[in-house]
Amino acid sequence: MYLQATAKINLSLDVLGTRADGYHDVRMVMQMVGMYDRLELTPEKGKPGIRFTTNLSYLPTDRSNLAVRAAQMLMEEFGVTDGLRIHLHKFIPVSAGLAGGSSDAAQTMIGVNRLFRLGLDRKGLMERGRSIGADVPFCILGGTALSEGIGEKLTPLPAMDRTDVLLCKPPVNVSTKDVYASFDRLPAVEHPDIDAQIAGIRAHDLTAVTDARAMRNVLEAVTGAACPVIGQIEDQMMADGARRAVMSGSGPTVFGLYDDHAKAEDARLRLKRIFPQARTFLTWTENRRKG
Repeated sequence: MYLQATAKINLSLDVLGTRADGYHDVRMVMQMVGMYDRLELTPEKGKPGIRFTTNLSYLPTDRSNLAVRAAQMLMEEFGVTDGLRIHLHKFIPVSAGLAGGSSDAAQTMIGVNRLFRLGLDRKGLMERGRSIGADVPFCILGGTALSEGIGEKLTPLPAMDRTDVLLCKPPVNVSTKDVYASFDRLPAVEHPDIDAQIAGIRAHDLTAVTDARAMRNVLEAVTGAACPVIGQIEDQMMADGARRAVMSGSGPTVFGLYDDHAKAEDARLRLKRIFPQARTFLTWTENRRKG
């Protein structure tokens, strides 16, 4: 079985406060994009256990990999005695704010459910995905959604019109845990108008969706300060015709939304020249529901 684990971006991201359990309450608009990892799942009758391989030598292949953990969780819960071989062809940049690992786990759960006929519906998969990671339920749902709580409370939104998305990951890595810890020490931040953005999505109004007051990521106050290249990439995207350019997740990947494909392609080529060490991709908003 072959599955596509698509990346996500945050059209907006707000942090509302710290919870008693140490996690953070967030409110954000999540959007799938057309970039994906490829998973191949093969059942192995009479060979208990999970065998995981990947094209990247530095990725873990044990339970510390979210895809392995997700498969083990379902197979143990439902008493699956046969084995499973998983091969991951990784394309989404690692530690990039694009939910690549969460999407791999989500698609692995969908695949295990189908292969072994576990009978779970989307809701059942999403409920179990919470224990793997906060982004996993959205990666099972797909499309466009408002995410609240620690990311597990999802409200599906109407599909965005297909829009070009230019992604650029500079050659730096960030720790999500450290970013949130630093954010807690900030005196004040300017919060995005997420309700206005949602209204823009419902009205198919890209101008409202990309308004600077709506399309904003509060974590950029931390990651952008530590990595000035993030702001430089955003400025270049805007100079090259992006409707708006912001950081996704805890970073460091920057995305820009374009309403003109030719401008987006020109911007991609220019970014590759100006930031040759960065990884740059041109994709689109992906609106298919999953699960």
